[in-house]
Amino acid sequence: MAITRQLYQLQELDLEIEQEEQSLNQKTSQLGVRDVLDKAQNRLDSEQKRLDELRHQHRDAEGEVDDLLSKISAIEEQLYGGKISNPKELSGLQHEVASMKAKSDQQENKALEIIDQVEAAEASLTTATDEHRKLEKEWHRQQQQLSDEIEQLKKSLADLNEKRRQLAGQIDSPTLKLYEKIRQQKKPAVAKVEQGICRACRISLSASALQKARSGQPVQCGSCGRILYIS
Repeated sequence: MAITRQLYQLQELDLEIEQEEQSLNQKTSQLGVRDVLDKAQNRLDSEQKRLDELRHQHRDAEGEVDDLLSKISAIEEQLYGGKISNPKELSGLQHEVASMKAKSDQQENKALEIIDQVEAAEASLTTATDEHRKLEKEWHRQQQQLSDEIEQLKKSLADLNEKRRQLAGQIDSPTLKLYEKIRQQKKPAVAKVEQGICRACRISLSASALQKARSGQPVQCGSCGRILYIS
């Protein structure tokens, strides 16, 4: 087999290896990334915190109502127990009871409003919980898929690197070093020749360069310095 053909095949392998390595690096970087899941968890935590706060407010409102009703009951016992006969004192207690009842009504209305908010918050929490479970299930599925794909890529890369090792072993050392040197400076290192033109730099080749390239021996483009390959 012509050396330039081997170099071209080596280049094809190197390109495939690079692509597989890029894909491997990309997929590896995605392992454990849980931005979407963390966002859903934050929303869930926020909804739970909001619900806890509303329940606490409701307990406080009901507690205040119970406290007011207890005080009202105690004052009414004084009013209607017959122990107080002073009209001014009785009037003061009646005003106090009326004020407490008005405040109790306000607190009861507030407690009712909070109950509505609690129910809405419970619905939001249920939605956030369902969404989080759905996203968590999908995240675990994607992570497993990524792990499987990474393992496949590792096996594929091992096979490609073995093929490269075997092919590189068939090429003489000076030619292989020339290929590696050019490849470090520019890609592709091997350029196809079509209709007498180097496809890399689009410059027409001299007749002598074409003749040498057709022989299958390494010859560099006089313009770009790449190794020429005629299929």
